[in-house]
Amino acid sequence: MMNDKLFLTPQEILEKDFKVDARGYRMQEVDKYLDMIIRDYTEFLHTVKRLEDENRLLREDNKKLQAEFRSIREQMATADDEGGNPSNVDILKRVSNLEKIVYGKE
Repeated sequence: MMNDKLFLTPQEILEKDFKVDARGYRMQEVDKYLDMIIRDYTEFLHTVKRLEDENRLLREDNKKLQAEFRSIREQMATADDEGGNPSNVDILKRVSNLEKIVYGKE
């Protein structure tokens, strides 16, 4: 996802060669600085990947919870159509089931 917008990879930074001029920079300083950039860039890419994975999982959980919510709403509408109002026990059971889904309590 983010890789489409990136210009450089850590490997490309590592392999970059600069032209040497008579008054050029010290190669050791440039190499040291590029090594720091590579470490930061690599960490950045790992963070983006982790957050994309986490985002995907949260979206999947959200879809599941929305489906569960629709199901419960339909059950309540069906109970109302049949003339029976859900009792406090039924409501507590539904809340308990939702808590298990949302908080992962078994």
